[in-house]
Amino acid sequence: MNAPDERRPRRPLPRRIHPPLVAGLTAVALIRPLCSITGLSDALGKPAAPLVLTAAISLTWILVVGLGTAREPVPTLVAAGLGYALAVLVLSAVLSPLLTGRLQGPLAHPISIVPLFAVNALWGALCGVCAGGLRRMRGRRS
Repeated sequence: MNAPDERRPRRPLPRRIHPPLVAGLTAVALIRPLCSITGLSDALGKPAAPLVLTAAISLTWILVVGLGTAREPVPTLVAAGLGYALAVLVLSAVLSPLLTGRLQGPLAHPISIVPLFAVNALWGALCGVCAGGLRRMRGRRS
C-alpha cells in the first residue's frame, strides 16, 4: 500500500511544443508585415499580396510541421500563431511611431488586441489540423 505522502520519482512530462521551432515559424510569418513596411505589398497589389503571403506562410507552416518531427502539430502551430500576434503587437508599437510619427496598430485600438490573438490562434489551429492530416496521409501518427 502506498502512503499518500510517499514520494515516487516522477518522469518529466514530454515536451509537446519545441520553442525554437515556434520561434522559427513565427519569424516566417513576420514576412507579411515586413513586406507591408517595405512597400512590397503595395507593389504587388492589394488584396492579392496579403492573401498570397498568408497562403505561402500557411503552406510553409503546414509543410514544416507536417513533414517534420514536431510532436503536436496543433499546439505547435497555435503557439506560432500566438507568437506572431505578440510580435505584431510589439513591432507595431515600436515601429509605427518611428515610421509614421504616431502610434498605429493594435495598441492604438485596444479593442482589437483580443481579436488579433484569437484570429492568429485560429489560423495556427487550422494549419495544425492540416499538418496533422499531412502526417496521417504519410502514415505517421501525430
